[in-house]
Amino acid sequence: MKTKAVRIYGENDLRLEEFDLPEMKEDEILMKVISDSICMSSYKAAIQGAKHKRVPNDVAENPTIIGHEFCGELVKVGKMWEDKFYVGQKVTIQPALNDPEDIYAAPGYSFKYIGGDATYVIVPRKVMELGCLLNYTGDAFYYGSLSEPMACIVGGFHTSWHNVPGHHYAHKMDIVPNGKMAILAGAGPMGLGAIDYAIHRDIHPSLLVVTDVDDARLERAASIYTPEEAKKYGVELHYVNTACDDAVEKLLALTGGTGYNDVFVYAPVPAVVAQGSEILGHDGCLNFFAGPTRTDFTAPFNFYKVHYDTTHIAGDSGSNIDDVIEAISMMGCGKINPSSMITHVGGLDSVVETTLNLPNIKGGKKLIYTQISLPLFAIDDLEEMGKTDAIYAELAKITKANNGLWCKEAEEYLLANAKAI
Repeated sequence: MKTKAVRIYGENDLRLEEFDLPEMKEDEILMKVISDSICMSSYKAAIQGAKHKRVPNDVAENPTIIGHEFCGELVKVGKMWEDKFYVGQKVTIQPALNDPEDIYAAPGYSFKYIGGDATYVIVPRKVMELGCLLNYTGDAFYYGSLSEPMACIVGGFHTSWHNVPGHHYAHKMDIVPNGKMAILAGAGPMGLGAIDYAIHRDIHPSLLVVTDVDDARLERAASIYTPEEAKKYGVELHYVNTACDDAVEKLLALTGGTGYNDVFVYAPVPAVVAQGSEILGHDGCLNFFAGPTRTDFTAPFNFYKVHYDTTHIAGDSGSNIDDVIEAISMMGCGKINPSSMITHVGGLDSVVETTLNLPNIKGGKKLIYTQISLPLFAIDDLEEMGKTDAIYAELAKITKANNGLWCKEAEEYLLANAKAI
């Protein structure tokens, strides 16, 4: 059958094309993709082409489908998997396959016939064998698309570590329960997800400080995750603009001078890393979450504190299956709501331009519905756009009633009324 998909051919070379999928084999599954959220990692792959570690060297001759944060439903199930999957089942993907034969292989980067920015894809055998095709029971597809970025956030928390006191040379994984945490450059889409997770998970800090250098971003974050809401869960939440000369002193003052147990850095900026180093307390862990595009990225770090205060660094890329399951579970029971991450929505025909210009498009996550044709729009612009278009007017009404956030009702209305691609 035919599919429409965005494929990568090389550096800055993305193309929306229609082509035939091969005949599905008995050990494969045919999937209809409904939603995909565009990740900065896709931008990095698009600008690096074959130089990217997950993109094959022969991509110019054998293009791959981009997009790895996707959700959809199964159309046809090969005989090998009929006892585990069924037609009509909603599923999402864990793209980090951790395939022992190819550790960098991942849908959305490495495969010719599976990726999120497509109408239909063939799920290869190894995805099922590695347990990476996951059942999704949510009632909105975009939640399933956001399970992957949320899982990366979950994985980041699990990656943090601390020493066992007394020179036992053992590590305790995760953040310090009821400790002091800072999320630096934390008012972007992934930072918002981290705030949500930090407040509502079982292991949470008693003090959470979120920084940014933009008042508008901080105000939006504070309107979604309020200090009053955090207080209900035993978390003292502060938002701080660090565009000042005494930022380190201000941040340390909020801890009473002790410093922070856990500091997350959500932007690959040397000055932010250095700031995080300075505000760490004894046995503090700096978690470098943001992935730089430069292979020579370096930043200052206080090694006096490494020696005498046993401060240290953690870092991780992606997530594992348990992280995805945890994210899906928390979304399913309403503990976390990743809708705050989304600021733009579009159709499959907006993917190429959006991906290649992602760093220049302000806001958070760009959500794509792959079965429709629609220019990318900002949720904040819906009311103005609605003056000349009834569809946008209705979406403006729906999102306004939901604190300006995307929601299940908006998804259902858009899928029912937008032009099919």
